[in-house]
Amino acid sequence: MPVHPTAIVDPAAQIAESAEIGPYCTIGADVLIGERTRVMAHVCMEGPLTIGDENVFFPFSTVGFAPQDLKYKGERSETRIGHRNRVREFVTIHRGTEGGGMITSVGDGNLLMAYVHVAHDVQAGSHIVFGHGATIGGHVAIEDWAVISAGSAVHQFCRIGRHSIVGGYSVITQDVLPYSMTVSEREVHVFGTNKTGLERRGVSAQIIDELHKAFRLLTKSGLNTTQALERIDAEVPASAERDTLIEFIRTAKRGFIK
Repeated sequence: MPVHPTAIVDPAAQIAESAEIGPYCTIGADVLIGERTRVMAHVCMEGPLTIGDENVFFPFSTVGFAPQDLKYKGERSETRIGHRNRVREFVTIHRGTEGGGMITSVGDGNLLMAYVHVAHDVQAGSHIVFGHGATIGGHVAIEDWAVISAGSAVHQFCRIGRHSIVGGYSVITQDVLPYSMTVSEREVHVFGTNKTGLERRGVSAQIIDELHKAFRLLTKSGLNTTQALERIDAEVPASAERDTLIEFIRTAKRGFIK
């Protein structure tokens, strides 16, 4: 593999022959790097860390280091990164803890812009966009195709639903509904269906209209959650998207943003 002579690579690291390690990188023991992954200059990695194929790590990103959780006592937790991710400058991804399942994971095809922080035990899916400076607290679950815009902060243990957009500089302290556009100003509100994102994913206009009706029942009707769910179940035709929305609400442990 091409390894720059200034890089420090632990003999216990396992690096694919087609991977590339750039200048002044530090690769620790128990790091596994897959095919055609490029690690640019000044990147630091510590294991146990598994990285898939065709990722790019830009300068000064830090992956797999100990979490900032005061309960962490040095347990052998790990970090897992999938395929085709782009990890930009000064991104930090910390490994898991005993209290959170021991694993921090990031799926496939994600973009982590500069200065993003992914804390311990985060479970991030695939095709997610993390905007500049987004801060993801410990134990957060982020579903596929979500967008977390620049400067936003997500409180620990929250969930971000699939195909949702969190607007810039939002403070998220409860679960974000799938398919929604959610922005916090002084208070956090659902602003409606993420129509543009759903259209880009090939969701039909009929399903989008039905989700819009469901959101109106949840947020504009004056009904409580139980009443709104009963109306949605009765008035909105069954679909995978509707059922996902209902199940997400019914399993919320921190409540959800209206």
